[in-house]
Amino acid sequence: MTTLPRSAAARASVEQESPVVPPPPRFIAPRRFVNLTEENRSLTNSLRSATSTLQETDTCMRSLRNLMTSEEDGGAAQFREVISELEAADLRRMAWFLTSHSGYFLTIARNKNGSYRLQKLLGKSNDVDTLFFAAFFRSFLDIMTDKEASFVVLQGLRVFSNVMKEALFPHILEHAVDLACDQHGCVALNRCITVLDDPYCRTFFLYAVVVNALPFSYHAYGNFVVQHVLDLNDLQCTRNIAVNLRGHCVELSFERYGSYIMEKLLDTKESMVVVVEELLKCEGGRLVRLARGTYGNFVVYKALKVAQAEIATRDDLFWGLVNKLKPFRDLLGASCSYTIATFLDSID
Repeated sequence: MTTLPRSAAARASVEQESPVVPPPPRFIAPRRFVNLTEENRSLTNSLRSATSTLQETDTCMRSLRNLMTSEEDGGAAQFREVISELEAADLRRMAWFLTSHSGYFLTIARNKNGSYRLQKLLGKSNDVDTLFFAAFFRSFLDIMTDKEASFVVLQGLRVFSNVMKEALFPHILEHAVDLACDQHGCVALNRCITVLDDPYCRTFFLYAVVVNALPFSYHAYGNFVVQHVLDLNDLQCTRNIAVNLRGHCVELSFERYGSYIMEKLLDTKESMVVVVEELLKCEGGRLVRLARGTYGNFVVYKALKVAQAEIATRDDLFWGLVNKLKPFRDLLGASCSYTIATFLDSID
């Protein structure tokens, strides 16, 4: 079993409180802006002083949302212009406005332009990253199951400190099933596994897949996550997935999504043994039903082929399958199991 790093495992066992979002930094007196347009100058000044009245704050947040999501020509240039003129304290204030309300943050993160521009703010300073981390912590599943917003978390995992990453890992484990079984969440999870360069961070995502391999394998989206991990050709992960699916291999082979997983497990010698040994434990009638099944026939045929390839070291697996199927040869002539019947006929 993939081992969860000790420090993070301890964190995972303790119920964590949502991080406290700090108040906006103190007022910073505006300075002169030589290169800013009038509109950008107004927004920049309001970012610095929009805490005196609710009306000013509301106006600032509307302008900021427009800045972050604008699709008009020059929207990206306007964003770059504003960011280039902000000092560290101003950026922190901007991040505070963006993240102080979950609904507001999600509206921006779910927008294609908003997602891209939020990513540009990450890594600017520890203060800014802390505010974004708090937003991720509060709305992790909502963010990760959105096509555009998930890119913001991915960028955060690239630039966050190890302390912040570790604090998110219990969230990853807690929401792993909901994440993998979502149309966009499974893509985001696969992307995290593939793109993240930090092996420590990547290990946690792999662990989340390994320990949940069984429910994932039955699901229309979750099975793609398991397949993705198996395609990495990481022998330890493959072995651990096979171990976690032991006792369910035949049942999964009858299912559309589960049969995909079984075929991939048959590609590796160690995991192949787990699958074939379980097929051999089947009563003859059940194995024949599997061999005649719409999905199971692919698993049985591949099991015969890979077991034959390993006959020099494990001839018991190959001949065990052959001897279990041959008495039922006449029942395997249907189109879905024709290749199995042909294969049996070719054996002396």
